[in-house]
Amino acid sequence: MKEPDDQDTDGGKSGRSRSRGRQARQSSHVSRTTMKEDDKVLEDTTDETFAEREESYLDDDDLYEEDLEESSSSMEDDYMESIGESQSMETPGPAEEEAEEEVKKKISESFFYDYMELVSMPFVTPDSGIPLDLLTLVHSFGYDCKKRANLQLLDSNTLLYIAGNQLVFLNLKTKEQTYLRSSSGGGIGAIGVHPDKTYFTVAEKGVPPNIIIYEYPSLRPYRILRDGTDLAYAYVDFSNNGTTLASVGGNPDYTLTIWNWKEEQPILRTKAFTHEVFKVTFNPEDDGQLTTSGSGHIKFWQMALTFTGLKLQGSLGLFGKTPTTDIEGYVELPDGKVLSGSEWGNMLVWEAGLIKVELCRSGTKSCHQGPINQMVLDEGEVITIGSDGYVRIWNFEAIDTADVIDETGLLEIEPINELQVDKNVKLFSMIKMNETGNNFWVAQDSNGAIWKLDLSFSNITQDPECLFSFHSEAIEALAISPLTYLMATTALDCFVRIYDFASKIPLVHMKFKQGGTALTWVPQLVSYSGGQIIVGFEDGVVRILELHDPKGLIIYSGRKKFLDADLHLTHVFKPHTAHVTALAFERDGEILATGSKDETVFFFEVEKNYKPIGYINTPGPVCQLMWSTNSHPESTLLIFCENGYVLEAPLPTIKKEVEDQDAVSYEIKDMCIKCFHFSSVKSKILRFIEIEKRKKEKELKEKQKEEKRKQLAAEMGEDGEKEFEKEEEEEEEEEEEEEEEEEEEEEEPLPEIFIPSTPCHILCGFYSMPGKFWVSLGGYDSGFLYHCEFPPYDKNSDITKNKDEPFDFRFLEDIENNPIQAITFSFDQDMMFCGLQDGAIRIYILDSNDSSLTNMENYWHLNMHDNNYGCVKGISTSYDDRFLVTVGADSNIFVFTIFSVYELKKGIKAIVPPPRVGIETEPIPEDIQDPKAYSIENARRKREHDKLMKEVEKVKAGKREQLRALRNQFQNLLETNEDLPEHMKFKRTDFDIDSKIRAEIDRKTAYKIQKVEKELAWEKEKYHLGLKKLQNRFRDPLEGDTIVVHAIQSDHKISSYRLVKSSKYSKSKKTSQSERRSSKWERFEKEGTGRKDSQKDIGASISEPEESIIEKGKQFRPKTLSQIMVHSQIEKTKKLKLKAERAQMKIQRRKREWEELYKSKPADDYEDPKDIQAIKEAQTYMGDFNLKTAPDYKIPEHMRINAAKKEEELGQLDSMTYSKKKHMNKSILSLRDLKVAVIEEIQCLVHELKNIQLTLHVSKHTPIPQIPHIHPEEVPEKRFHYDEETLLVFKQQLMKNEDGKPPQVEHEGSIGSSGRFLRLTSVKDGDLTTRDSLSRSSKASSTTLDIPKLMEFAKADPIDVELEIMKRKEIKNLYMQQYLTNRIKELIITFDAEFHLLRHQKLKLDTQMKLSDLHHVTLFQELLLLKNFEKQENILQERVNSLDKEEQDMQWRINEILKDMEEKKNEITRLQDQEKAVYAGFQTALGENNKFANFLMKVLKKKIKRIKKKEVEKDADEDEESEDESSLESEEDESESEDEVFDYSICPTNCDAGLFELALQLREKRLDIEEALVEEKKIIDNFKKEYDTLSKKVKIVVTNLNAAEEALEAYQREKQQRLNELLVVIPLKLHQIEHVISGEIPSDLSGTLVFSNHSLGQLQERIIQLQEENSKQQKLNTEFRQRRKQLFREKREMTKTIHKMEEKVRQLMISKFGRVIDLAALQTLSVNTTLEELKIKKLRKELFNAKEMKKWEEKIAQARWELMMKTKEHTKKLHQMNDLCIEKKKLDSRLNTLQNQQGNAFQSSRKSDIVAREKVTELVQLQAERILALKEEIAVLRKKGGLTLPPIQSPQENR
Repeated sequence: MKEPDDQDTDGGKSGRSRSRGRQARQSSHVSRTTMKEDDKVLEDTTDETFAEREESYLDDDDLYEEDLEESSSSMEDDYMESIGESQSMETPGPAEEEAEEEVKKKISESFFYDYMELVSMPFVTPDSGIPLDLLTLVHSFGYDCKKRANLQLLDSNTLLYIAGNQLVFLNLKTKEQTYLRSSSGGGIGAIGVHPDKTYFTVAEKGVPPNIIIYEYPSLRPYRILRDGTDLAYAYVDFSNNGTTLASVGGNPDYTLTIWNWKEEQPILRTKAFTHEVFKVTFNPEDDGQLTTSGSGHIKFWQMALTFTGLKLQGSLGLFGKTPTTDIEGYVELPDGKVLSGSEWGNMLVWEAGLIKVELCRSGTKSCHQGPINQMVLDEGEVITIGSDGYVRIWNFEAIDTADVIDETGLLEIEPINELQVDKNVKLFSMIKMNETGNNFWVAQDSNGAIWKLDLSFSNITQDPECLFSFHSEAIEALAISPLTYLMATTALDCFVRIYDFASKIPLVHMKFKQGGTALTWVPQLVSYSGGQIIVGFEDGVVRILELHDPKGLIIYSGRKKFLDADLHLTHVFKPHTAHVTALAFERDGEILATGSKDETVFFFEVEKNYKPIGYINTPGPVCQLMWSTNSHPESTLLIFCENGYVLEAPLPTIKKEVEDQDAVSYEIKDMCIKCFHFSSVKSKILRFIEIEKRKKEKELKEKQKEEKRKQLAAEMGEDGEKEFEKEEEEEEEEEEEEEEEEEEEEEEPLPEIFIPSTPCHILCGFYSMPGKFWVSLGGYDSGFLYHCEFPPYDKNSDITKNKDEPFDFRFLEDIENNPIQAITFSFDQDMMFCGLQDGAIRIYILDSNDSSLTNMENYWHLNMHDNNYGCVKGISTSYDDRFLVTVGADSNIFVFTIFSVYELKKGIKAIVPPPRVGIETEPIPEDIQDPKAYSIENARRKREHDKLMKEVEKVKAGKREQLRALRNQFQNLLETNEDLPEHMKFKRTDFDIDSKIRAEIDRKTAYKIQKVEKELAWEKEKYHLGLKKLQNRFRDPLEGDTIVVHAIQSDHKISSYRLVKSSKYSKSKKTSQSERRSSKWERFEKEGTGRKDSQKDIGASISEPEESIIEKGKQFRPKTLSQIMVHSQIEKTKKLKLKAERAQMKIQRRKREWEELYKSKPADDYEDPKDIQAIKEAQTYMGDFNLKTAPDYKIPEHMRINAAKKEEELGQLDSMTYSKKKHMNKSILSLRDLKVAVIEEIQCLVHELKNIQLTLHVSKHTPIPQIPHIHPEEVPEKRFHYDEETLLVFKQQLMKNEDGKPPQVEHEGSIGSSGRFLRLTSVKDGDLTTRDSLSRSSKASSTTLDIPKLMEFAKADPIDVELEIMKRKEIKNLYMQQYLTNRIKELIITFDAEFHLLRHQKLKLDTQMKLSDLHHVTLFQELLLLKNFEKQENILQERVNSLDKEEQDMQWRINEILKDMEEKKNEITRLQDQEKAVYAGFQTALGENNKFANFLMKVLKKKIKRIKKKEVEKDADEDEESEDESSLESEEDESESEDEVFDYSICPTNCDAGLFELALQLREKRLDIEEALVEEKKIIDNFKKEYDTLSKKVKIVVTNLNAAEEALEAYQREKQQRLNELLVVIPLKLHQIEHVISGEIPSDLSGTLVFSNHSLGQLQERIIQLQEENSKQQKLNTEFRQRRKQLFREKREMTKTIHKMEEKVRQLMISKFGRVIDLAALQTLSVNTTLEELKIKKLRKELFNAKEMKKWEEKIAQARWELMMKTKEHTKKLHQMNDLCIEKKKLDSRLNTLQNQQGNAFQSSRKSDIVAREKVTELVQLQAERILALKEEIAVLRKKGGLTLPPIQSPQENR
C-alpha cells in the first residue's frame, strides 16, 4: 500500500474534524475548541500562508510590481476579454475586490498546498495515548460501481476510482493500490481528470464541500475550490482546453458552477434544475456551450456576453409527444445538435431544444434493452453503452442527417457493429485507453466488475476481459476463518465470495438465484480443516459450502486448469420462508441456530448432517443470534428481535427418531424462554443528567458562599458579629433573589418523559455476563449503549405487555444520530470495534475483563465507508488480531492492519484448506432454486396434510362403492319397470324423490364449471399469450404455411416455398455516398432565377395599383391650358426619346449579333472536344476488353460500386427471388384448390355411381374408383382449427401415450381423425364445387327418390312394355356407370398432368433459386467487404466532393466577377456618354454668338469640392418635394479675360439667368457623373484583385482535386482487387467449356476466363463494326476536304463583295454629308434630351410660378379689401371724434364764458385725449408701413428667381 506522506488529505472538513486533526498533529492535551476559534485559527493560517507565498513568489522589482498591478483584474477578465459580471453572483465591494486581487496575485503557477495541512487525521481522545496509526489501510476490495463516471484513467496503467471515503489509484499491471482520503471526512461525490492527464479533481461531500485539484503523478494538492454547493457534488467536467471546470451539486441546491480553477474563482453560477442532475459536460467544439441532464430533463447552456456581463443562459429541452424520460447518457455533435439516450433504450436527436427525431432499430426495436448510460463520439463513430451489456457502434453520418419520415417520429437505423460483453452485465460508463495501435476501453459495470474491451472489430479482436469483480449490492454479512487469513462475504447481488486478505487477492466466488443475507464460518469443532461456511439467503434457504484447494484433487484427463480455491456445495435445507438474518453455532459445535424475518429460530443437530430439531416463535423479526461463551455455566442462545424484544433460550432437547417421526410439526412449545421487552429510557436519562447538572450548579454556589463567609470572618475579627448580621441581612435578600431565580428556573422545565409510539429497532448486542447483555438501538434511543438484565421466567406472563428498562447505560459521544450497527471484540477483549451507520469505524480501549464497560472514554474514530449509504454491515478481526476487516452497504470491503509492536511478514499468505478425501466423488446435493419451495416446517405439514388426505380419499372411495352399488340396483329397477305392462309402469318422474335436488345438482354443476373456468382463466391467458408470442416469433414473419401437394396416382409431391417477408435490403434504397451533390451555383441557377422573377413580378404587382390610382385621380381633374402645353411637350419629348432609344437598341442588338457571330467563329487550330474525347477513348479502349484483374484497370464512373449500391443490388435480387417464389406459391395453392375441387367432384360422382349401381345387378357392377383424400400437410392452415371431437381425439391420444400404446397406432389414428375432419369440412366449402358436380348430385338425388316407388310395384309380373322400359333404363344406367367411371379417371389424369407440369416448373425454379442463393452469398460477401471500405471511401469521396464544390463555387464567383466587371465597364461607358451628352446639350442651349459662352462653359467645367448635402424642406402648405442643396467651396480661378474678373457664383449682368441656372444644374449633374465614374473604377480595381486571388486559389484547388481524385481512383482499384479475391460460384455445363487440351478438360483452370457468349458475340460484332466505321470515316474525310476547299473559295468572294459595299457607303456619305460620319452617333444625337427636359422643367416652373402669383394676388386683393374696410372704419371714427371735439369746444367756450373763475383747471388739454390721439397716429403709420412692405413683396415675387422673405411683423405682434 502507498499513501502520500502516509496520511490522507482534508481540505474542507468540518470544525470538529479540523480541530481533531490539528490536535492530533500537535499532540496537545487541550480539549476541542469551538467552531469560531477554529475558523479564526484557520484564517490566521491562511493569512500566514498567503504572506509566505507573497514573500516567496513576488519580485522586488518595481517594474514587475507595476506590470502585476496593471495585469491584476477581475476574474471575468482572466477568462474572457471585456465581459461583465457573471450571472447569479453579487457585485463585490471595493475592499473585497482589492482583497481578491491580492489573493489572485499570490497564486503562482508553481504554488502547491501543504498536504499535511489538509490531511484528514483520525480523531483520538485527548490524553488517551492511543496512536494515530492504530489502523492502517492495506487493501480495498470493491468500488462504488453505481456512482456515475467512477472509473477514470490517468495513464495507460493507472486506474482511478472512488471506494467509500477513499480515492484508489490502481496499477493495472502490478495490481498495487495507492489511496487518498476524503479531505472533509464526509465522502467523495465525483472525480474528473484533466484532458492532459496532468491533474485530477476530487469533488467532495460535506458542509460545505470543496473541490480539490491534485497534480499527477506527484499527488500534491494544487488548487482548492470552495463554496460551489451546499452538501455534495454530483459531477465535474473539465473543458476541452482544460482551462475551466464545470461542477454540479447534488440535493438540495443542484447548483451549476463554472470555475477558473487555476485562480480558484467561480466564473458563473446558477441553479441547474429543480430535480436531480446526473451530469454536466462541455461541448468539445465550443467551451462556451454546456449540457446537463438528469431526472426527467435535459438542458442546454450557453455562456453569452451581454451588456451587463457574462451570463449563463439555459434552454430546457422539450419532449413534446415523446414521453418524459431520465437521461443518463448524451453526446454533443459537432454541429450543435445533441444525441441522448432514454429509459426505454432509443436515441433522441435534439436540435434547438426540441426532439428532431427518435432513433430505433428495424422493426421498431429499441437500440438497447434498457437505458443508455453513456454515449461517445470517437473517430467518426457514435458508441452507445447500455444497461443490457451491449456496446453498439453507429454510423455518425446516418445519425447526423436523420430526420422524421412519418407521424410516429421514429427512424429505423442499424448499428455498424455490436459487442455483448457478457451475460448479467450492466455497463455504466466507459473510458478509452491511450494505447497506440489498439482500440482498448475500460468499462464500469454496475454489477461490480471492471472490464477491458477491444472495440477494433477486426479478425484479431480480443474477447472482453474481466479485470476485477466485486460485490455490486449491499454486503450483508462477513465471516473470518478461525485458522487462516481467509474471509467470506455475501451480498444482495446473489454472490458468495472468498478472499485472501493477507495476499490481497480474491480466490473464488459462487452465484445463486437469491441474495445472501447471513453468513458465518463453521467452527473448527465441526470442520477440522476450517473450510466450511454456512450462508443464509433471501428465500429462507441455508446452504453449507466447503472451501478447498482443487490442486489436491485426483487429476482426470480433460480436466481444466485448476484455480487457487474452489467451493463445493455440501448441504442445502430451507428452514424459513423469509430472509435468513442470523446464523450461530453453539459453543460446543453441536447445534446450529438460524434466525429469520419470519419470526422464527430453527435449531439443527450438526452431527447428524444438520438434522432439524425444531423451531421456536419469536415476537418479532430476528436480527442477531449469539450463543453464550464457555464462561457461562449453561449454554443459552441470546436472540435479538428488531422490534425491541430480546429472548434467552436454553439448549433445545433432542428428541428420539420415533418421537420425531410421529410429530406433526417441528415447533418446540415447552421451552423456557426468558424475554426482555425494551422500553425507552433515553428521555429519563436526559432528565436525570439535567437534574444532576442543576444540582451540581447549586452545590457549587453554596460552596462559594460558605468560603466567602469564612473569608469575611477571618478578615474582620472583632467586628465579625456585626458583619455576620449584615451578612444575614444580605443572605435574606439573596434568598429572595434566589426565590425569584427559582421562579425563573421553574419557567424552564426539565425535559419531558418521551416514549416513541413505535419501538426503536435493535441493531446489535452481546452478552456481558449470564442473564445480562448490552444492546445498541437506532432511532430515538441511539447515542447510548444499554445494559439490560432478563427478568425471572414466568410461564403465565404475557411478554407483549411487559415493559422492561435497562439498569445501566453508557453515553457514546457524537453518535446521537449515528448509532452503532455492528460490534466485535479483540481476542483479549481489550478493544471494542464498532461500525457506525455513517460508515465510520470507532475503537474503544477497554480495561481487561471489564464486561460492564466501565471505561469507555478513550476511543479512536475514522470515517471509511460512504457517509450517506455506506452503513457498516459487518466488522471482524482475524484469528490472530493482526487484521481488521469491515464491510458496508456501499459494497466496499476494507482491510486494515491493527497497530502492533510486531511487524507483519511481507510474504504472509492465507492457507486454503486441502480437500477432504473423496470429495470429488461425492454427489452434489440437489439445490433449492425455487423461491416458492416448501420450508422444512411447511414440508412436514404438507406431508401430514397429504397423509390425512389419503385417509379421506379412502373414506371417499368406500362411499363411492356404496353409491355405485345403489346406482346398479336402481338401474335394475328401471329395467324391471320397462318390462312391466303399460298400465303397470311407473313414469320416469315418479322416481324423482325431490325435483329440487336435481335442480340444485345442476346449479352446483354450473357453479363448479364457472369456478373451474375462473381458476383456469390465468392459465388460459398465459398459454394464449405464449401461443401468441410463438406465432409472432415463428409464424408471423412467414408469408404463409408450407403447402405440400401430393399426386393422386403416384407418390410424387410438390411443396411450396417457406417464404419469409421481404428483407431489409428490399425495403428501402440508400443514396450512394459517391454521388456528387449539386453545387451552390447549380442550385442558384435552378432556384435563383425563378425567385428573382417572382420578386420582380411581386414588385410590379405592388407598384401597379399605386400608379393606377394616381392616374385615375388625375383623370378626373380638369386640365388647364398650361397643363395641356406641358403634357404635349412631354409627349413629344417621349416620342423623340423613344425613337432614339429604339434606334440605339437596334444598333446594340446588331452589335451583339456581330459579337456573337465572331465569338462563335472557331480558331484555326480549333478541335471539337467530343472528337478529342472520342479519339482518347478509342485509343484507350478500342480493341481491348480490359479485365477487372488487370493492374492498370480503371473503373468507369458508372461501374463504381459501394455498400449502398450493393445493398440496392442485394435488395433487387431479394425482390426478384421473392416475387418468383411468391408466384410459384400461388400456383401451388391454385393446384391445391384444384385438387380439393377434383376430390369434391369425385365424391359427387361416386355418390351418383353408387345410386346407379343400386338399380343394376351385382354381376354388372364395375369397381368403384377410390376417392382420393386430402393430406394434412396440404391444408396446414387447418391445424389450428379444432372442435370438440378433435379435442376428444387428442385427449384419447394422450391417454394412450400414458398407457404405453405403440406410437404408430396413435399416429394413424390422428391422421385418420384429421383426414375425417378435413373431409367433413371440405364439403362445406361450396365455392370449390363445380356446376357439373352440383347438377349430377341433383340428378342422383332425383334417381334415388324414384327407386322406392319402383320397388313398390316389383311384386307383380312386368308386362312387355315394362320390360322394354326396364331394359332401356338398364342400358342407360350401364352407360352412365361407364361414363362416370371414365369421368373420374379423366379428372384424376387431368390433375396429375397439371401436377407434373407444375412440378417440372418447380424443379427449374429450384435450380434458379439455388443459383440466386449462391449469388446472394457472393453479394453479401461483397457487401461486407464494401462496408469495410466504405468509411475511408466516404472520406475520400467527401474530400473530392468538397474540393469539386469549392472549385465550382470559385469558378462561379469568377464568372460573377467577370460579369460584374463587364457590367461596370458598360456603366462607365454609359456615364461617359452621359457626360458627353451634358456638354453637347449645354452647347446646344448656348446657341451661336453668345458673348457669355466662355464664362458659362467655365462655370460648367469648374471644379469644386462638395462637402455635404442638406435636405431643405419647403413650407407644408406648398406640398413640394424636398430638394438637396449642396454647400460648395469654390476655388477661385483667375479669369482669362483681361478686362474684368467674374465671380462664378453670381450671374453677371446682362447674362441670361436661365442659362446660368442651367449651367449650375448641369455642373451638379457633371459632378455626380464624375463621382460615379471614380466609384465604378474603384469597384473594377477591387474586382480585378479578387479575380487574381481567386484564380490563384482555383489553381491550388484544382491541383488538390486532381490529387484527391487520384487517391480515390487508387482506393477504388484496391477495392476492386479485394473484390476480385472473393470466390464466385458459376455452374457450367460441358458444352460451355471451350478450354480443352487434347479433347480433355485440363486439371489447372487458374488461367481460364469465364466469359459470356453474349459478350463474346458483341466483341466479334464490334470488330466488323469498327471496320465499317473505318471505311465510313475515310469517305467522310474525303468529302470534308472538298467541302473545305469550296468554303475557302466562297470566303474570298465574300471578302471582295464586302470591300465593294464599304466603298459605296463611304462615297454616299461624302456626297450627302460632305464627310464620313458615325450613323449610330447621329441617331443617338438626333434628340437633345437635356434641352428637352429643361424646357419641360421650365414650363412646369412657369406654371407653378403663375399659380403662386395668382395666390399672392388673391392675398393682396384680400389685404387691400381689408385695408379699405379698416380705413373706412377709421375715417368714420375720425369723423365722430371731430364732431365730438367740435361739440366739446363749444361746451368749453360756453363753460369759459359762464365760469371764468373755475375754468383754470380746464385750460390745458386732457391727458387721456393726448394718449388716444397718439395711438391713432401710431396705427395709421403702422398700416402705411405694412402697405409698403406688401408692395415690395409683390415686386420681389414678380421677379424671377427672387428670394421670398417673411412678412414684416408689427412691434405689437412681436411683443
